Amino acid sequence: MSPEPKPAASTGQGWEGLNLPPEQEQAVADAAASYIASPLDTVPMPSPQLIETTYEVPVPTPHGVFGVRAWLFADGAEHITARALNDDGTPTPFTGTGTEPPAPAVRIHSECATGDIFGSYRCDCGPQLENGLRIIAQQGGWLVYTRNHEGRGIGLVNKLRAYRLQDAGLDTVDANLALGLDADMRDYTQASVILQELGAERIRLVSNNPAKVQALAELGVEVLEMIPDEVPARAENTRYLATKRDRMRHQLGPRNTHPNHPHNH
Repeated sequence: MSPEPKPAASTGQGWEGLNLPPEQEQAVADAAASYIASPLDTVPMPSPQLIETTYEVPVPTPHGVFGVRAWLFADGAEHITARALNDDGTPTPFTGTGTEPPAPAVRIHSECATGDIFGSYRCDCGPQLENGLRIIAQQGGWLVYTRNHEGRGIGLVNKLRAYRLQDAGLDTVDANLALGLDADMRDYTQASVILQELGAERIRLVSNNPAKVQALAELGVEVLEMIPDEVPARAENTRYLATKRDRMRHQLGPRNTHPNHPHNH
């Protein structure tokens, strides 16, 4: 019988505090040696001050036409929104909900250079982005692409450091903790500001992550329901997805964590 999964810790502790088995300690210590000389152990708090937003520009995609805008905040962070449009350029009406008035489908997608650009199989970010766009195109709403959320908020350099630790045997949570960082350092302040500027204070969230619901509620955005962002698992990301399910409480079913599930073929 497998041991009870450990919950994600709330604060980073360095790899020495993880109580690793002896056979794993050396591999993790060797991997950690590449970053100890120049740790990036702080992540700046985002500014809530919106400086500028652009006009909406139509962008044709494989999922239909989206109206794309950029958003600039006082700390230099730039984010993107993509609103589903009809062929005539009018916004796609909100459908697929019994709420009155109808609420938009919204995916807040955290930037993932490896997954979104290169199609990395280490995570499910790229397929989740594509699936989110497909759902929004069908049901109306927005994709909010948050560009300061790389690696669940730890940044690209630390994310690649965490990958090295994962290759030494740690899971995605413990790899962050070994870097002295939290398991998830994302802040949704700027995403909430954008949604409120769009008039989307009541949304249907395209996500498997209940923590997003709580974070948005604390920032004034009500999530009426969660729309599952279900993508099939692969052999390369099975452990990663199981960790998200077991330690970060993502709502993932067998299809999302078992690559040989019959619905994945």
